[in-house]
Amino acid sequence: MDKGIQKNKAVSLNIPDITDGATGDEVPGAPSRVSPFDRWMARKLLDLLGEPPLTLVLWNGEEIAASSDKPVARALIRDGEALNQLLINPALHFGDLYSVGRIEIDGDLIEFLEIAYRAAASSPKYQKLKAAQTRLFNRPRTNRLAESRDNIHHHYDIGNDFYELWLDDAAMQYTCAYFPSPDLTLEQAQRAKMDHVCRKLRLKPGDRVVEAGGGWGGFARHMARHHGVRVASYNISHQQVVYAREKAKAERLDGMVDYIEDDYRNIAGEYDVFVSIGMLEHVGRDHYGELGDVIDRCLTPDGRGLIHSIGRNKPERMNAWIEKRIFPGAYPPTLREMMDIYEKHEFSVLDVENLRLHYVKTLRHWIERLNRHAGKIEASYDRAFLRAWRLYLAGSIAAFATGSLQLFQVVFTRGDNNDLPWSRAHLYREE
Repeated sequence: MDKGIQKNKAVSLNIPDITDGATGDEVPGAPSRVSPFDRWMARKLLDLLGEPPLTLVLWNGEEIAASSDKPVARALIRDGEALNQLLINPALHFGDLYSVGRIEIDGDLIEFLEIAYRAAASSPKYQKLKAAQTRLFNRPRTNRLAESRDNIHHHYDIGNDFYELWLDDAAMQYTCAYFPSPDLTLEQAQRAKMDHVCRKLRLKPGDRVVEAGGGWGGFARHMARHHGVRVASYNISHQQVVYAREKAKAERLDGMVDYIEDDYRNIAGEYDVFVSIGMLEHVGRDHYGELGDVIDRCLTPDGRGLIHSIGRNKPERMNAWIEKRIFPGAYPPTLREMMDIYEKHEFSVLDVENLRLHYVKTLRHWIERLNRHAGKIEASYDRAFLRAWRLYLAGSIAAFATGSLQLFQVVFTRGDNNDLPWSRAHLYREE
């Protein structure tokens, strides 16, 4: 891995060192003391979460368990300051503490997180604390034109070779796959997702398609190769655009696909189809009106559109740690919030599909591949980077499995367009 990627990695996460915040009273070769106040903090943390079936194991081996159900998972806390940070702001500090090894999970990480997520969601005490912390401390990065480039660079420009280790081999799709049959491979399910979207858009040869947020370019190439359309794909991740152009040239599709390194707000020209797969999460709630203006400006009178996005059932910000370390500027909208894109210009929503459980399967494929290449990732980056990404993927599985996150595909067109299918039969026809 080249030096530029190494540098991007260091800037990207910037997780505090494992010794940061140490209490200073540790005895070499022996566990440090546990005070009555430490025990109180541990019990207070479990109480804050509504007494979930979890056990906290303190740094001297002492166990503090919830008073109700039999514990099914254990969190090992390595020092007193880690416990203090965890109680002050669990949503923000758990990720850093886990990444550097000051918290370990004894057992299945995903199961632990699912239990914690469900407990937190149903605990009025935790929700009150979370709302106060979000209002006072967890301020998200903005997504104005200048800041968007930094946010995208933070998440995507950490090395194409890193993502190649665990995304699908065929199209490098970093978005939810589609599993019409549960036993599909990741590659088959990502191909099925692309086909599913193309059927929803009713692509036909000669269509002009504009894509907002093209990733590594796999979907644009798929549309051009299999449907005979011409694609202008906008993306502000430099490494992704370079990768996509090289792939298109190698596959002799560069005459059909134009990868443009620019922001969606600068989309120019007229198109029959607008599509965005996994980009809306980066737009930011305050910019949905701008996105709607762009779509209205570029879409023909009978044009069709589809937006595929992580979302929520009720308004809520992204997890504080993920927003800070992994996914800056991210915001998963509700369907009601997404309507701010469509209502101003009277776009009609034709179809909404929720693929939440498909994302659980997709993420399980990703984390299995990440774990398979753990040694290589740790050697190229460092242990904290590996653990942070493992936690990010595991936490995402837990969030989708517990319903904290959704995955929406919304199809739309102009309000007076009568060129519409009479049924959904076209979505499930055999290719």
